[in-house]
Amino acid sequence: MPVSSAMSFLPAIEIKNLLKDYRTSLRGVKLRAVDGLSLRVPENSIFGLLGPNGSGKSTTLKILLGLVKPTVGECSVFGHPAGSIEARELVGFLPEAPYFYKHLSGYELVRFYARMSAVPTGVLEARVAETLDLVGMTTAADRRVGTYSKGMLQRIGLAQAIVHDPQLVILDEPTAGVDPLGSAAIGAVLLAMKRRGKTVVLCSHRLGQVEELCDHVAILDKGRLVLEGAIASVLARQEQHVLTVEGWSAAAYEAVKSALEAHNASLLNVEHPRISLEKLFVEKLSRNTGEKTSSFGYAHGREEQYGPLGRPETPPAAQPLPHAPAVEVSLWHKGKKPPTLPQ
Repeated sequence: MPVSSAMSFLPAIEIKNLLKDYRTSLRGVKLRAVDGLSLRVPENSIFGLLGPNGSGKSTTLKILLGLVKPTVGECSVFGHPAGSIEARELVGFLPEAPYFYKHLSGYELVRFYARMSAVPTGVLEARVAETLDLVGMTTAADRRVGTYSKGMLQRIGLAQAIVHDPQLVILDEPTAGVDPLGSAAIGAVLLAMKRRGKTVVLCSHRLGQVEELCDHVAILDKGRLVLEGAIASVLARQEQHVLTVEGWSAAAYEAVKSALEAHNASLLNVEHPRISLEKLFVEKLSRNTGEKTSSFGYAHGREEQYGPLGRPETPPAAQPLPHAPAVEVSLWHKGKKPPTLPQ
């Protein structure tokens, strides 16, 4: 369901001074699950909601979905009060441990939820087919859900969450218990939804995937907001700079070191660039299959070749010569303002 232009300027989610207490005993002792949380989730973004167990993430999601009433505070979804009919029509949700009817096929399950979500009859079949294709489950759509692997269950769960074309999708641990290939395929679906203008709230303990996918993150601890901001901003160490150099030699090292010292800066570290373990794992297994597959890496009902997070494969970069390895140089400027680096 598209969002009207009148609400397009609104954040996808806005939380103001949210507080939630649970009574833990007959004597009136209370547990504070969420403590004064204020948060804005930008529209058309992938937002990572992070924190240890018991930090208040699940309680916050339940309040957004209208499943739990807040003790104090306000929550809105595209300007509508959380839990209202208008807000619920705009939201799709995948819980951490979904349970589905095992005797239904994947197609029947997604069609069932499409009808539950009031998808118009005239577009019902096309919408179900499109959604199954988006999550890479077309070839397994006629199999019973009881025969699905963990990764397939998560993807069919994602299908039921998006079949009614919501503007906001909330996912609680969508890759829990899923192998790296299946996790990368789910990541590809999230990126595809963002390209379609959707907003995704991702609650996950897989920090590598959160770093790869999310535009913004918020970290909760004991019900309070610890950190919030754009992923590039919160991860950047503003006092240091990294340069990628090709043609590095001992003479070049000494020249750069001397030049930096002349400008009151120090050369702290020289190291070779690295890729993440998840990317290396997927790359090695993808090359080993050697078969052409769909954009999400699934063909003939099994997991096959695709690039990291389902992105198109790119030709391998030219390898540096043995005597001139590529390196990364970390710089630390001793002054208050770092120097302007050449473009």
